[in-house]
Amino acid sequence: MYPALAVLQKLTLSGETLRQDGHSLPNQLRCFETLWVGGEGGMEIELVERAKLPIVSIPAAGLHGVGVRAIPGNLLQIGRGVLAARRVLRKFCPDVIFYTGGYVGGPVVIATRLMEPGYKRPAILAYVPDIEPGLALKTVGRFADHIAITVDDSRDYFRDDQKITVTGYPTRDHLLGWNRDDAYQELNLSSSLKTLLVLGGSQGARSINQALFAVLPELLQEMQVIHITGALDWPDVRHVKSAGLSRAQLNRYHAYPYLHNDIGAAFSTADLVVSRAGASILGELPLFGLPALLVPYPYAWRYQTVNAQYLAKRGAAVVLLDEDLPDKLLPMIQELMQNKDKRHTMGESMRALARPRAAEKIGCLIYELAGTGNHAKE
Repeated sequence: MYPALAVLQKLTLSGETLRQDGHSLPNQLRCFETLWVGGEGGMEIELVERAKLPIVSIPAAGLHGVGVRAIPGNLLQIGRGVLAARRVLRKFCPDVIFYTGGYVGGPVVIATRLMEPGYKRPAILAYVPDIEPGLALKTVGRFADHIAITVDDSRDYFRDDQKITVTGYPTRDHLLGWNRDDAYQELNLSSSLKTLLVLGGSQGARSINQALFAVLPELLQEMQVIHITGALDWPDVRHVKSAGLSRAQLNRYHAYPYLHNDIGAAFSTADLVVSRAGASILGELPLFGLPALLVPYPYAWRYQTVNAQYLAKRGAAVVLLDEDLPDKLLPMIQELMQNKDKRHTMGESMRALARPRAAEKIGCLIYELAGTGNHAKE
Protein backbone atom coordinates (compact mmCIF):
# COMPACT_ATOMS: atom_id res chain seq x y z
CA MET A 1 0.00 0.00 0.00
CA TYR A 2 2.91 2.39 0.70
CA PRO A 3 4.13 2.40 -2.93
CA ALA A 4 0.67 3.37 -4.12
CA LEU A 5 0.42 6.14 -1.51
CA ALA A 6 3.83 7.47 -2.56
CA VAL A 7 2.78 7.55 -6.22
CA LEU A 8 -0.56 9.17 -5.42
CA GLN A 9 1.32 11.84 -3.51
CA LYS A 10 3.11 12.68 -6.76
CA LEU A 11 -0.14 12.65 -8.71
CA THR A 12 -1.41 15.52 -6.60
CA LEU A 13 1.11 17.61 -8.52
CA SER A 14 -0.23 19.13 -11.70
CA GLY A 15 0.94 17.87 -15.04
CA GLU A 16 2.73 21.19 -15.55
CA THR A 17 4.75 20.68 -12.34
CA LEU A 18 5.84 17.23 -13.47
CA ARG A 19 6.81 18.63 -16.87
CA GLN A 20 8.97 21.25 -15.20
CA ASP A 21 10.58 18.38 -13.28
CA GLY A 22 11.79 16.83 -16.51
CA HIS A 23 8.90 14.55 -17.55
CA SER A 24 7.29 14.46 -20.98
CA LEU A 25 3.52 14.39 -20.50
CA PRO A 26 0.41 14.85 -22.65
CA ASN A 27 -0.49 18.55 -22.74
CA GLN A 28 -4.14 18.07 -21.79
CA LEU A 29 -3.37 16.43 -18.44
CA ARG A 30 -3.34 18.55 -15.29
CA CYS A 31 -4.48 16.44 -12.34
CA PHE A 32 -6.09 13.17 -11.34
CA GLU A 33 -9.24 12.24 -9.51
CA THR A 34 -8.43 9.16 -7.46
CA LEU A 35 -10.41 6.29 -5.99
CA TRP A 36 -8.76 3.59 -3.88
CA VAL A 37 -10.27 0.12 -4.25
CA GLY A 38 -9.37 -2.22 -1.40
CA GLY A 39 -10.42 -5.63 -0.16
CA GLU A 40 -13.09 -5.89 2.51
CA GLY A 41 -11.41 -5.82 5.92
CA GLY A 42 -8.08 -4.88 4.36
CA MET A 43 -5.19 -3.50 6.42
CA GLU A 44 -4.90 -0.44 4.21
CA ILE A 45 -8.18 1.20 5.17
CA GLU A 46 -6.78 3.15 8.14
CA LEU A 47 -3.75 4.37 6.18
CA VAL A 48 -5.80 5.38 3.15
CA GLU A 49 -8.25 7.29 5.33
CA ARG A 50 -5.31 8.93 7.10
CA ALA A 51 -4.14 10.10 3.67
CA LYS A 52 -7.66 11.55 3.11
CA LEU A 53 -8.26 9.50 -0.02
CA PRO A 54 -11.69 8.21 -1.08
CA ILE A 55 -11.89 4.44 -0.70
CA VAL A 56 -14.34 1.65 -1.52
CA SER A 57 -14.03 -1.98 -0.49
CA ILE A 58 -14.98 -5.03 -2.53
CA PRO A 59 -14.95 -8.77 -1.71
CA ALA A 60 -11.65 -10.47 -2.60
CA ALA A 61 -9.93 -13.78 -1.88
CA GLY A 62 -7.01 -15.87 -3.07
CA LEU A 63 -6.78 -19.32 -4.62
CA HIS A 64 -3.03 -19.96 -4.51
CA GLY A 65 -1.75 -21.65 -1.36
CA VAL A 66 -5.17 -22.09 0.29
CA GLY A 67 -6.62 -25.40 1.43
CA VAL A 68 -8.98 -27.34 -0.83
CA ARG A 69 -11.89 -26.70 1.52
CA ALA A 70 -11.42 -22.94 1.19
CA ILE A 71 -11.53 -22.87 -2.62
CA PRO A 72 -15.36 -22.96 -3.11
CA GLY A 73 -15.89 -20.13 -0.63
CA ASN A 74 -13.04 -18.11 -2.11
CA LEU A 75 -14.41 -18.56 -5.63
CA LEU A 76 -17.73 -17.21 -4.39
CA GLN A 77 -15.93 -14.23 -2.86
CA ILE A 78 -14.14 -13.55 -6.14
CA GLY A 79 -17.46 -13.70 -8.00
CA ARG A 80 -18.98 -11.21 -5.59
CA GLY A 81 -15.89 -9.08 -5.99
CA VAL A 82 -16.25 -9.03 -9.79
CA LEU A 83 -19.85 -7.82 -9.51
CA ALA A 84 -18.84 -5.14 -7.01
CA ALA A 85 -15.91 -4.08 -9.19
CA ARG A 86 -18.23 -3.68 -12.21
CA ARG A 87 -20.39 -1.32 -10.20
CA VAL A 88 -17.32 0.68 -9.21
CA LEU A 89 -16.06 0.85 -12.80
CA ARG A 90 -19.42 2.04 -14.12
CA LYS A 91 -19.68 4.77 -11.50
CA PHE A 92 -16.09 6.02 -11.43
CA CYS A 93 -15.13 5.41 -15.11
CA PRO A 94 -11.35 5.36 -14.56
CA ASP A 95 -8.82 6.10 -17.29
CA VAL A 96 -6.09 4.09 -15.54
CA ILE A 97 -6.04 1.26 -13.04
CA PHE A 98 -2.85 1.25 -10.97
CA TYR A 99 -2.32 -2.16 -9.37
CA THR A 100 0.40 -2.95 -6.83
CA GLY A 101 -0.55 -6.49 -5.79
CA GLY A 102 -3.03 -8.29 -3.58
CA TYR A 103 -6.19 -10.30 -4.09
CA VAL A 104 -8.33 -7.30 -5.02
CA GLY A 105 -6.69 -6.99 -8.44
CA GLY A 106 -8.23 -10.22 -9.75
CA PRO A 107 -11.88 -9.16 -9.49
CA VAL A 108 -11.13 -5.68 -10.85
CA VAL A 109 -9.24 -6.93 -13.92
CA ILE A 110 -11.86 -9.60 -14.61
CA ALA A 111 -14.56 -6.95 -14.33
CA THR A 112 -12.86 -4.80 -16.99
CA ARG A 113 -13.21 -7.77 -19.39
CA LEU A 114 -16.89 -8.28 -18.61
CA MET A 115 -18.16 -4.74 -19.07
CA GLU A 116 -20.94 -4.07 -21.57
CA PRO A 117 -20.14 -3.29 -25.25
CA GLY A 118 -18.97 0.28 -25.78
CA TYR A 119 -17.38 0.61 -22.36
CA LYS A 120 -13.98 2.25 -22.63
CA ARG A 121 -11.63 -0.12 -20.87
CA PRO A 122 -9.14 1.67 -18.59
CA ALA A 123 -5.44 1.21 -19.17
CA ILE A 124 -3.79 -1.02 -16.57
CA LEU A 125 -0.41 -0.27 -14.99
CA ALA A 126 0.89 -3.08 -12.78
CA TYR A 127 3.69 -2.34 -10.34
CA VAL A 128 5.84 -5.16 -8.93
CA PRO A 129 7.20 -4.16 -5.48
CA ASP A 130 9.02 -7.42 -4.66
CA ILE A 131 11.63 -8.87 -6.96
CA GLU A 132 9.53 -11.99 -7.54
CA PRO A 133 5.87 -11.17 -8.29
CA GLY A 134 3.09 -13.07 -6.61
CA LEU A 135 0.57 -15.12 -8.59
CA ALA A 136 -1.95 -12.27 -8.67
CA LEU A 137 0.62 -9.84 -10.08
CA LYS A 138 1.80 -12.36 -12.67
CA THR A 139 -1.80 -12.86 -13.77
CA VAL A 140 -2.64 -9.16 -13.90
CA GLY A 141 0.65 -8.57 -15.71
CA ARG A 142 -0.62 -10.58 -18.68
CA PHE A 143 -3.45 -8.09 -19.18
CA ALA A 144 -1.56 -4.96 -18.19
CA ASP A 145 -0.76 -2.27 -20.72
CA HIS A 146 2.50 -1.60 -18.91
CA ILE A 147 4.48 -3.07 -16.00
CA ALA A 148 6.73 -1.11 -13.64
CA ILE A 149 9.33 -3.09 -11.70
CA THR A 150 11.57 -2.24 -8.76
CA VAL A 151 14.73 -3.92 -10.06
CA ASP A 152 15.83 -5.30 -13.39
CA ASP A 153 15.86 -8.90 -12.07
CA SER A 154 12.04 -8.91 -12.15
CA ARG A 155 12.07 -8.98 -15.96
CA ASP A 156 12.66 -12.73 -15.80
CA TYR A 157 9.13 -13.32 -14.49
CA PHE A 158 7.30 -11.71 -17.44
CA ARG A 159 7.13 -12.61 -21.13
CA ASP A 160 6.76 -9.22 -22.83
CA ASP A 161 9.88 -7.21 -22.10
CA GLN A 162 8.72 -4.35 -24.33
CA LYS A 163 6.09 -3.18 -21.86
CA ILE A 164 8.36 -3.17 -18.80
CA THR A 165 10.02 -0.14 -17.17
CA VAL A 166 12.46 -0.32 -14.25
CA THR A 167 11.39 2.48 -11.91
CA GLY A 168 12.68 1.52 -8.47
CA TYR A 169 10.56 1.36 -5.32
CA PRO A 170 8.50 4.54 -4.73
CA THR A 171 9.08 6.12 -1.33
CA ARG A 172 7.13 8.82 0.48
CA ASP A 173 8.46 12.37 0.37
CA HIS A 174 8.32 12.93 4.12
CA LEU A 175 10.93 10.22 4.77
CA LEU A 176 13.75 12.55 3.73
CA GLY A 177 12.49 15.60 5.57
CA TRP A 178 14.90 15.18 8.48
CA ASN A 179 18.43 16.22 9.26
CA ARG A 180 20.23 14.01 11.74
CA ASP A 181 20.34 16.49 14.63
CA ASP A 182 16.61 17.22 14.43
CA ALA A 183 15.87 13.51 14.24
CA TYR A 184 17.89 12.82 17.41
CA GLN A 185 15.97 15.53 19.22
CA GLU A 186 12.56 14.40 17.95
CA LEU A 187 13.10 10.83 19.17
CA ASN A 188 14.95 11.84 22.37
CA LEU A 189 18.11 10.03 21.32
CA SER A 190 21.74 10.58 22.24
CA SER A 191 24.03 11.55 19.38
CA SER A 192 26.96 9.96 21.22
CA LEU A 193 25.53 6.43 21.08
CA LYS A 194 25.16 4.03 18.17
CA THR A 195 21.52 3.48 17.21
CA LEU A 196 19.90 0.15 16.37
CA LEU A 197 16.53 0.30 14.60
CA VAL A 198 14.39 -2.84 14.88
CA LEU A 199 11.35 -3.01 12.64
CA GLY A 200 9.14 -5.59 14.28
CA GLY A 201 5.89 -3.89 13.37
CA SER A 202 4.80 -5.96 10.38
CA GLN A 203 2.55 -8.98 10.52
CA GLY A 204 4.64 -12.08 11.14
CA ALA A 205 7.40 -10.20 12.95
CA ARG A 206 6.62 -11.56 16.42
CA SER A 207 9.68 -13.81 16.42
CA ILE A 208 11.91 -10.76 15.87
CA ASN A 209 10.25 -8.91 18.74
CA GLN A 210 10.55 -11.84 21.11
CA ALA A 211 14.20 -12.46 20.21
CA LEU A 212 14.98 -8.78 20.78
CA PHE A 213 13.23 -8.71 24.16
CA ALA A 214 15.45 -11.60 25.27
CA VAL A 215 18.72 -9.79 24.49
CA LEU A 216 17.78 -6.18 25.26
CA PRO A 217 19.83 -5.94 28.50
CA GLU A 218 23.02 -6.88 26.64
CA LEU A 219 22.34 -4.61 23.69
CA LEU A 220 21.46 -1.61 25.85
CA GLN A 221 24.84 -1.80 27.53
CA GLU A 222 26.40 -0.83 24.19
CA MET A 223 23.81 1.12 22.16
CA GLN A 224 20.38 2.73 22.06
CA VAL A 225 17.48 0.90 20.45
CA ILE A 226 14.50 2.18 18.50
CA HIS A 227 11.99 -0.65 18.51
CA ILE A 228 8.81 -0.50 16.42
CA THR A 229 6.80 -3.41 17.80
CA GLY A 230 3.46 -3.23 16.02
CA ALA A 231 0.16 -3.29 17.87
CA LEU A 232 0.19 -7.04 18.50
CA ASP A 233 3.30 -7.07 20.68
CA TRP A 234 2.99 -3.58 22.15
CA PRO A 235 1.53 -4.87 25.47
CA ASP A 236 4.72 -6.90 26.00
CA VAL A 237 6.82 -3.75 26.15
CA ARG A 238 5.52 -2.78 29.60
CA HIS A 239 6.48 -6.20 30.95
CA VAL A 240 9.95 -6.00 29.39
CA LYS A 241 10.57 -2.53 30.84
CA SER A 242 9.66 -3.70 34.35
CA ALA A 243 11.65 -6.93 34.17
CA GLY A 244 15.04 -5.78 35.35
CA LEU A 245 16.23 -3.03 33.01
CA SER A 246 18.23 -0.37 34.79
CA ARG A 247 17.29 3.30 34.62
CA ALA A 248 20.15 3.94 32.19
CA GLN A 249 18.99 1.07 29.99
CA LEU A 250 15.41 2.30 30.03
CA ASN A 251 16.63 5.68 28.81
CA ARG A 252 18.24 3.94 25.86
CA TYR A 253 15.18 1.88 24.88
CA HIS A 254 12.72 3.74 22.65
CA ALA A 255 9.71 1.59 21.81
CA TYR A 256 6.71 2.52 19.67
CA PRO A 257 3.77 0.51 18.35
CA TYR A 258 4.16 2.42 15.07
CA LEU A 259 5.98 5.45 13.74
CA HIS A 260 3.96 7.10 11.01
CA ASN A 261 5.23 10.65 10.54
CA ASP A 262 8.54 10.09 12.36
CA ILE A 263 9.73 6.94 10.60
CA GLY A 264 12.07 9.10 8.53
CA ALA A 265 13.64 10.34 11.76
CA ALA A 266 14.27 6.75 12.84
CA PHE A 267 15.92 5.93 9.51
CA SER A 268 18.02 9.10 9.70
CA THR A 269 19.51 8.19 13.08
CA ALA A 270 20.01 4.44 12.63
CA ASP A 271 23.43 2.86 12.28
CA LEU A 272 21.97 -0.60 11.61
CA VAL A 273 18.49 -1.95 10.85
CA VAL A 274 17.02 -5.31 11.80
CA SER A 275 13.97 -6.07 9.70
CA ARG A 276 11.88 -8.54 7.77
CA ALA A 277 12.56 -8.48 4.03
CA GLY A 278 9.33 -7.15 2.56
CA ALA A 279 9.43 -5.09 -0.60
CA SER A 280 9.93 -1.79 1.24
CA ILE A 281 13.53 -2.69 2.07
CA LEU A 282 14.32 -2.39 -1.65
CA GLY A 283 13.43 1.29 -1.58
CA GLU A 284 13.63 2.69 1.93
CA LEU A 285 16.94 1.23 3.04
CA PRO A 286 18.83 2.28 -0.13
CA LEU A 287 17.32 5.76 0.19
CA PHE A 288 19.16 6.16 3.52
CA GLY A 289 22.14 3.95 2.73
CA LEU A 290 21.37 1.80 5.78
CA PRO A 291 23.18 -1.48 6.39
CA ALA A 292 20.71 -4.18 7.35
CA LEU A 293 20.37 -7.48 9.15
CA LEU A 294 17.43 -9.08 7.33
CA VAL A 295 15.25 -11.89 8.67
CA PRO A 296 12.99 -13.17 5.86
CA TYR A 297 9.55 -14.24 7.00
CA PRO A 298 9.62 -18.04 6.53
CA TYR A 299 5.92 -18.46 5.74
CA ALA A 300 5.55 -15.96 2.86
CA TRP A 301 6.45 -18.27 -0.05
CA ARG A 302 9.96 -17.12 -1.01
CA TYR A 303 9.38 -13.43 -1.81
CA GLN A 304 11.20 -12.12 1.25
CA THR A 305 14.07 -14.56 0.82
CA VAL A 306 14.59 -13.40 -2.76
CA ASN A 307 14.54 -9.75 -1.66
CA ALA A 308 17.02 -10.38 1.16
CA GLN A 309 19.39 -12.38 -1.02
CA TYR A 310 19.33 -9.65 -3.66
CA LEU A 311 20.67 -7.11 -1.15
CA ALA A 312 23.05 -9.59 0.48
CA LYS A 313 24.66 -10.53 -2.84
CA ARG A 314 25.37 -6.86 -3.42
CA GLY A 315 27.06 -6.47 -0.04
CA ALA A 316 24.32 -4.26 1.41
CA ALA A 317 22.82 -6.68 3.94
CA VAL A 318 23.40 -9.80 5.99
CA VAL A 319 20.72 -12.50 6.14
CA LEU A 320 19.66 -14.22 9.36
CA LEU A 321 17.23 -17.14 9.23
CA ASP A 322 14.14 -16.85 11.40
CA GLU A 323 14.91 -20.16 13.10
CA ASP A 324 18.34 -18.86 14.15
CA LEU A 325 17.06 -15.69 15.83
CA PRO A 326 17.30 -16.93 19.45
CA ASP A 327 20.96 -17.95 19.13
CA LYS A 328 22.40 -15.55 16.56
CA LEU A 329 20.59 -12.23 16.83
CA LEU A 330 22.74 -10.84 19.65
CA PRO A 331 26.20 -11.83 18.33
CA MET A 332 25.37 -10.73 14.78
CA ILE A 333 24.17 -7.30 15.92
CA GLN A 334 27.21 -6.89 18.17
CA GLU A 335 29.60 -7.92 15.41
CA LEU A 336 28.13 -5.43 12.94
CA MET A 337 27.87 -2.59 15.44
CA GLN A 338 31.48 -3.04 16.48
CA ASN A 339 32.74 -3.11 12.89
CA LYS A 340 32.38 0.46 11.64
CA ASP A 341 34.24 -0.22 8.40
CA LYS A 342 31.95 -3.11 7.47
CA ARG A 343 28.84 -1.05 8.20
CA HIS A 344 30.22 1.79 6.12
CA THR A 345 30.90 -0.54 3.17
CA MET A 346 27.42 -2.09 3.48
CA GLY A 347 25.86 1.36 3.66
CA GLU A 348 27.64 2.52 0.51
CA SER A 349 26.56 -0.64 -1.31
CA MET A 350 23.00 -0.06 -0.15
CA ARG A 351 23.01 3.60 -1.22
CA ALA A 352 24.24 2.63 -4.69
CA LEU A 353 20.92 0.81 -5.21
CA ALA A 354 18.76 3.87 -4.49
CA ARG A 355 16.28 5.17 -7.08
CA PRO A 356 14.89 8.23 -5.27
CA ARG A 357 12.66 9.36 -8.16
CA ALA A 358 10.73 6.11 -8.51
CA ALA A 359 7.37 7.62 -7.52
CA GLU A 360 7.75 10.35 -10.13
CA LYS A 361 8.62 7.82 -12.82
CA ILE A 362 5.54 5.74 -12.05
CA GLY A 363 3.39 8.86 -11.86
CA CYS A 364 4.67 9.79 -15.31
CA LEU A 365 3.71 6.35 -16.65
CA ILE A 366 0.20 6.80 -15.27
CA TYR A 367 -0.15 10.19 -16.94
CA GLU A 368 1.12 8.79 -20.23
CA LEU A 369 -1.29 5.83 -20.14
CA ALA A 370 -4.19 8.12 -19.33
CA GLY A 371 -3.30 10.41 -22.20
CA THR A 372 -2.83 7.84 -24.95
CA GLY A 373 -6.55 7.16 -25.30
CA ASN A 374 -5.84 4.08 -27.39
CA HIS A 375 -6.61 1.26 -24.97
CA ALA A 376 -9.20 -1.23 -26.13
CA LYS A 377 -12.93 -0.78 -26.03
CA GLU A 378 -14.88 -3.80 -24.89
